[in-house]
Amino acid sequence: MSDKNRKAMGRGLDAILGSPETDITSKDISGNYVVGAVAEIDINLIETNPFQPRTEFDETALNELAASIKEQGVIQPVTVRKLGYNKYQLISGERRLRASKLAGLSKIPVFIRVANDEQMLELALIENIHRENLNAIEVAISYQRLIAECNMTQEEVSEKVGKSRSAVANFLRLLKLPPEVQIAIRDGHITMGHARALINIEDKEQQLKLLQKIIEDELSVRETEEMADKAKEAGKDKKEKEKKQTNFLPENFKSKIKTLSQTLNTKVKVNRSLTGKGSLVIDFKDEAEFDRIMELFNRK
Repeated sequence: MSDKNRKAMGRGLDAILGSPETDITSKDISGNYVVGAVAEIDINLIETNPFQPRTEFDETALNELAASIKEQGVIQPVTVRKLGYNKYQLISGERRLRASKLAGLSKIPVFIRVANDEQMLELALIENIHRENLNAIEVAISYQRLIAECNMTQEEVSEKVGKSRSAVANFLRLLKLPPEVQIAIRDGHITMGHARALINIEDKEQQLKLLQKIIEDELSVRETEEMADKAKEAGKDKKEKEKKQTNFLPENFKSKIKTLSQTLNTKVKVNRSLTGKGSLVIDFKDEAEFDRIMELFNRK
């Protein structure tokens, strides 16, 4: 640790917050001197978090919180990072910050941290995940951002958010569902249980049909799972039928394929549907054999 940081730590929290010399942003060393410490700072010195995952704030709920803050004050401090002398950036607690401004507060209680941009995003996402009213799609997107933007594995995400790895994986699977299903989850038309049943259906058309039925008939999760199992079996039967149709070869085709294979001295495969449409595949092991086969065609 540098002499400069030792000196700042020895002077206490007030000295750190009030000193123009204390412009430490490259490394998170806040745990050394501000763990559990709360300061009150000018609310206008706090800039918003550019990494805030949450973009919508319920106006009615915000006004209710502002009224509560007027009456009781801010119960839970917001978290900020110190960018420099008298300059702070919000890490988490934007709803409380907005409500405090509506309530007319000039100062707000804060936890002070020093964090780089990646830490800012990580902290904001993790704080966002722990909100009680977060829907499953918002949680899944936050998990995905931790993996993609903070270079975490699923195991690391599970440790950070206090969930099992399988739970994290289940949330991430929701992002593979069609947009219509994701919107239904987001808007509360179906639950996580319904969504997990829909994931097991490979055919998108079948997924959307069952989604509509869930909403219209108010199906339970158990009923949805039963219907999803039936749809899954129907999908398997459909694939098997299509496979048989694709490989339908009349007897005269089989003899011609055999003749062509002998002429080219390589394996020949033909796929043909009941409508007559198909494809011809000629195997070759290397460039030399490809040239040999092309030479045979050029002679014809």
